[in-house]
Amino acid sequence: MQRNRTWYRAALAASGWLALAATALPGGSALRWIPVLAFVAFGPGLALLHPQPRGLRPGARLEALALAAPVSLSLATLTATALFLLEGFTTTAFLIPLAAFATVVAALPGVPLPAATRGAAGRAGPDGPDR
Repeated sequence: MQRNRTWYRAALAASGWLALAATALPGGSALRWIPVLAFVAFGPGLALLHPQPRGLRPGARLEALALAAPVSLSLATLTATALFLLEGFTTTAFLIPLAAFATVVAALPGVPLPAATRGAAGRAGPDGPDR
């Protein structure tokens, strides 16, 4: 179990650098834009939310996946906006901070998720859902 989690964290940390390496391929190649798009859309968010110390229950896995894209796209928007304001936007300058962020946060415990702490799927008791 621990070995699987370590492999997953390493894959999340490497995903940004793989996307950055893919930018060296020819311009219109699908092998170039698919890894970049997948990383920008999910990489930083999954690295931030998914590596939980005790793993995730089924409902929490769905919650982490559902939140990964908005979190990743928010970080990408902030990064791109900062680079445009500094007049230094390039694909490389855009991907390096996102890849570095994903690498650092993949080594840290994930952000606590409500479904992970309440038992996922919120079983209803006599006085409402679990708290």
